[in-house]
Amino acid sequence: MTAAKTPTMDGFRVAPDTSAEIARWLSHLGAERRMSATTLDAYQRDVSQFLSFLTGHLGSAPTLKQLAKLTPADIRAFMAARRNKGAGNRSLMRTLAGCRSFTRFLERNGKGKVAALAAVRTPKLPRTLPKPLAISAAKKITDTDLRQGEEREPWIIARDAAVLALLYGCGLRISEALGLKRKDITGKSDSLIVTGKGNKTRMVPVLPQVTKAISEYLTLCPYENPPNGPLFVGARGKPLSPRIVQLTMERLRGVLGLADTATPHALRHSFATHLLARGGDLRSIQELLGHASLSTTQIYTGVDAERLLEVYNNAHPRA
Repeated sequence: MTAAKTPTMDGFRVAPDTSAEIARWLSHLGAERRMSATTLDAYQRDVSQFLSFLTGHLGSAPTLKQLAKLTPADIRAFMAARRNKGAGNRSLMRTLAGCRSFTRFLERNGKGKVAALAAVRTPKLPRTLPKPLAISAAKKITDTDLRQGEEREPWIIARDAAVLALLYGCGLRISEALGLKRKDITGKSDSLIVTGKGNKTRMVPVLPQVTKAISEYLTLCPYENPPNGPLFVGARGKPLSPRIVQLTMERLRGVLGLADTATPHALRHSFATHLLARGGDLRSIQELLGHASLSTTQIYTGVDAERLLEVYNNAHPRA
């Protein structure tokens, strides 16, 4: 009879009981919480870093009982080790969030409570405001004439313009825009059902200019994907990669002389900021963005207040 192999994770040993619970936890996040594969990979990586450190720190792969006996000093030692490897506050905060998600799962399922993680304060992040584009620049981003000198097929330029039009015109995340299916776009509807984080759906209005950009792309696109196929495809007809959209924005930044903060996600920030500046109310903007909490949307009031103060300082005779 051969001995059972010790489970491993990212090249280091993991206690069998801990490994089994990690598998159950990830399955729960994927099946019941409907988290994306990318989020699951990030959570698994966070816990992997934690357990890898503990294996060296404790001298052996930690079991569930050993996890329950951890002290705040053990957690602080882990944070110090991560900082020594160059991890900043944001990275540490995310790693601790992943570890706490795992330990909460253990507690809910009667596998022990890791009180030490809750006892250690999460690193604070400096409050940074989103960096929206100016209205004029946001409008020009979707102008296909800006890219006439590029050696790219017309349908690809039209595709990129349609994606960027969705990000700014509807306030979508890249993942939401690239997750759209052909059947989601009828060409006649003035609204769109979008699937956001946590598989939550919301309805967003679609401007005529956005509908036109998508229609022009579909007319030129050489690939006839089925209704359930991706709306946006790459040069070989496969689902379009987010990296292609990011590279497109990099090229357009150079053409328009924009700052490095002009990313695809900045178009979503621009959507929210420009709506607020034109009198849109926070609750409606929250729904359009798909934010679970109004406090997340409220950050745009800081952007608008900063803009108003800048106008005041530049224009008021006594400023």
